[in-house]
Amino acid sequence: MLEVKHQSKGLVSHGVSACAGCGLEIVMRSAMRVLGEDTMIIIPPGCAALFSGFGKETALKIPGFQGNLENSAACASGLRAALNAKGNTHTKVLAFAGDGATVDIGIQALSGVLERRDKVIYICYDNEAYMNTGIQSSSSTPQFASTTTTPAGKNTGRKDLVQIAISHDIPYAATASIYNIKDLERKIEKASEVDGPSLVHVHAPCPTGWRYDPSKTIQVARAAVETGCWIQYEYENGKYTLNYNRKALKPIEEYVGLQGRFKKMSAEDKKTMQENVKAHFDKYTGKMI
Repeated sequence: MLEVKHQSKGLVSHGVSACAGCGLEIVMRSAMRVLGEDTMIIIPPGCAALFSGFGKETALKIPGFQGNLENSAACASGLRAALNAKGNTHTKVLAFAGDGATVDIGIQALSGVLERRDKVIYICYDNEAYMNTGIQSSSSTPQFASTTTTPAGKNTGRKDLVQIAISHDIPYAATASIYNIKDLERKIEKASEVDGPSLVHVHAPCPTGWRYDPSKTIQVARAAVETGCWIQYEYENGKYTLNYNRKALKPIEEYVGLQGRFKKMSAEDKKTMQENVKAHFDKYTGKMI
């Protein structure tokens, strides 16, 4: 098993102004522990922009800049090319963006990076909506989840980001969850070591948008995995590995029942969601046998 090397600590300041119980902050601190100070970061507008800060108020102690919402991958590609031109192949380039800036408006730029096989680490922290601008639905919002633009929760279901990345034949892609930090950091380490682009798609619960008590963030994240609503797996040089395999998944009620965004679900909605989650999990399990 790959041993994660914590190269540097203290790269994220104390007192970051994230919401209480924010899953995103856990992802950022984990990434910085693994990647270390020889890293440059691109962050778009969004919840993660609080780490970029304003001028001297940045919360990160590594070089980086904030681009536009749609171009994190493109900026990272340009930065990688500039470093290569200077003969610097050791500094890691990280694009760190949410689901709105990745699965929606940033998908074209990300596809370009993957197609060109630029050596860029891309981490998508997924809180399943545009949280920074008012909890609007994104292409990663799950079926039946209420948002300000879909108050009745009539979403069509989420776009499969990792499968889109895998279709570009990249060396490494993975999903992860903040409930399992060891697994998350192991995957970030793997992503940093491949020769080419890599993607780590992290489930990052949001107490503000999902409407649950901030103290339950890890409980919510764990329930997502245990019910099959979030599947932990990785793809490495053509091989799938399922990182969490339960013979009998727990009922989805143990996950959706923790969150206010699902409170409008009817019994029929829950039955439909349960069937869809089971079918989706079985499809992935079949690929990984």
